[in-house]
Amino acid sequence: MTREERRGMRLEALKAAFPLTVPIALGFLFLGCSYGMLMGTKGFSFVWPMCMSAFIFAGSMEFVTVNLLLSAFNPVAAFLLALMVNARHLFYGLSMLGRFRGLGWKRLYLIFGMCDETFAINSATRIPEGVDRGWFYLWVTVLNQAYWVTGATLGGVIGSNLPFDTDGLEFVLTALFLVIFLDQWLGAGTGRRGRVSAVVGVLASLACLVAFGPDDFMIPSLIAMIVLFVLLRPRLDDLHEGDTGDAAATAGDGDEEKETTR
Repeated sequence: MTREERRGMRLEALKAAFPLTVPIALGFLFLGCSYGMLMGTKGFSFVWPMCMSAFIFAGSMEFVTVNLLLSAFNPVAAFLLALMVNARHLFYGLSMLGRFRGLGWKRLYLIFGMCDETFAINSATRIPEGVDRGWFYLWVTVLNQAYWVTGATLGGVIGSNLPFDTDGLEFVLTALFLVIFLDQWLGAGTGRRGRVSAVVGVLASLACLVAFGPDDFMIPSLIAMIVLFVLLRPRLDDLHEGDTGDAAATAGDGDEEKETTR
């Protein structure tokens, strides 16, 4: 393959990947900017959020890291917290290993750069015929990280020069998780499994908050949730099967009504 052919192959993959990442860009630029502004208001140079977003690239953990950098040095707690917050990557990361096989040097960066949004695109998209799979995956990953790094860097520059009081800006992380929780709760609809899982998580967090206090409840609550979900999995699976059966029955009743009307 000539140099021009390789260049054309990369360009075709970029053309296929870019439109799919535009919605991600809007969210990443805003959230990344919020993170950078938070770092800036805490006294950090814009270089910090720029480098952290480039080398850590784990949005939730980057927000959490702000408080870790300002608190007493505790590497064990930081390690456990990072492991718990990013544990989900273990599960959907494994599901992509087969797709990454045979991609050579790209594979290492694809593993590093995988985030929720990149996984969603790369796992669900039907790659157009004639587009190289490896370069498509790579462009999606590179573009998404570029959006995040750009937003974080801009936020860092803005945050260190804000002329007004920024107390309360750190609530952006709490607000983010609250919105994600509400989205999952509403997305569950009438599904009992999703609602029960949410209630278990809230109750476990509240219990650990009371038992360990606001400064030390995060890691115990995450461990408690994992243990409870493992123990309750058979019951949650039963609820899921019941929800599926109810949905199928409802759909069947609707089809019968349509036939009767005809």
